[in-house]
Parts: sequence; C-alpha cells; structure tokens
Amino acid sequence: MGSDVWPAAEKRRELEELRAAMAAVPARGERAARSPLADDPGRAPLPVPAPLAELLPGGGLGKGSVVVHTGARSLLAGLLASVTERGGHAALVGMPGFGLLAAAEMGAALERLAVVADPGPDPVEVAAVLLDGLDLVVLGLRGAAVPPARTRVLAARARAKGSALVVTEGSWPNPTLRVDARVTGQEGLGRGHGRLRSLGLEIAVRHRAGAARRARVELRPERGRVEWVAPGAAVSSIAREVAS
Repeated sequence: MGSDVWPAAEKRRELEELRAAMAAVPARGERAARSPLADDPGRAPLPVPAPLAELLPGGGLGKGSVVVHTGARSLLAGLLASVTERGGHAALVGMPGFGLLAAAEMGAALERLAVVADPGPDPVEVAAVLLDGLDLVVLGLRGAAVPPARTRVLAARARAKGSALVVTEGSWPNPTLRVDARVTGQEGLGRGHGRLRSLGLEIAVRHRAGAARRARVELRPERGRVEWVAPGAAVSSIAREVAS
C-alpha cells in the first residue's frame, strides 16, 4: 500500500478522535451552549466585518454557502472573529501557521474556535465532519485540487447543515462566491521598527454569474482591538448586525 493512502481503519480512528475533540467544544446543537446564529428559520447570513458586508449578497456570509478565498489571511481572521464574537462556533482546518493572535485582536472568542492544525492526509473529510456542528469552517487545502464529485458532496452537506464553508490555498470548482483580498499598503512601520497604524486591503467578491464587486478597507488598532473601516471613515464595529 502506498504511503499516500490513508488506510480505512486509520481513517476511522482519526475521525473518531476528531469527533471526541469536537465534543469538548460547545456546538450549535447543545442546549446549554446553543449558538445564537444557528437554527434561524430565515437562514439569515453569518456576520462579517462591516466593510465586507457591503460586498456580499444579503450583507453576510450565506448559510449553506461555499466560498473560495485567495490572498491575505487577514480576511479569514475577520470572518472567524465576526462569527465567534457574535456567539457562533467555527473551526480552522489545515492551517498550522495561521495567526490566531490576529483573529483575537479583531475580537474572536477563541473558546468558540476549534483548531485542527494537522488534519491528516484528507482535510476535506475532516471539514465534512465539522460542518455537522459548527457555523463556519475554514479549510486550508495546502495546494490540493479537490475533484468536483467531492466538492458537490460537501456543498450539499453545508446546505443541509446550514453551515458556511470557506476554502483557501487550493483549487475548488464552482463555489458560491470567490473572495480575494490583497494588501495595498501599510502605515506606521519603518525599516524593521515602529508600530503598525493601519493595513490597507483591496477586496474583490465575485458571485457565480456576476461581475466582481470591489472595495478598499483599512485595518486599524483602536481601543485595544483591530477594527475594519472604510478609508477615511470613522471606526465601525467588526461585526455588522444582519437582519433576520
């Protein structure tokens, strides 16, 4: 058997361990720690940083949607922060070098964030398990290309569970949305010293059949946290209220 094949018994063991680890994280289905973002009959979207909400259909991240992300990880940190700060539950899969501090500085409630840094050789299967109980799953593919047959299965699972899946660092055909974030500049850092006062991003969002919608935003440290603001605008909350 080749070294790149995950034996069935080993796969079952890994998934059982994952399910056991998930049991330690408050999930949407537990009555004592029920997510205020779950089981919404109107399927209101998940909250996102306020400037990003202006670009998204419905003003948030659609439950049951699959989003392909490219570019700056700051956008992923903002999504995780927005969902967990509002009481939702999220997971980060296959991204061992991800800056959790950045998410915490944006307001993320890390106790509601499950981190699976090393999901083994099949991170897609791990993400499928996590979609059962969490509002948002961010999946790092580490350069892999996922075949359409598998992407259709996960998309159907996300719709059935009312969860959002964000895929990054790999190839995923036919997502609901494609979101790209690029760093446009920074202020406050000199040659190896100084304190970052702002980080500029250009964000482009493209729906399946539509033209890209674009916006420039800035990340600024304000009042002990990092806020998302439109250039020249007053500081606004990271998580926009989404109407039900």
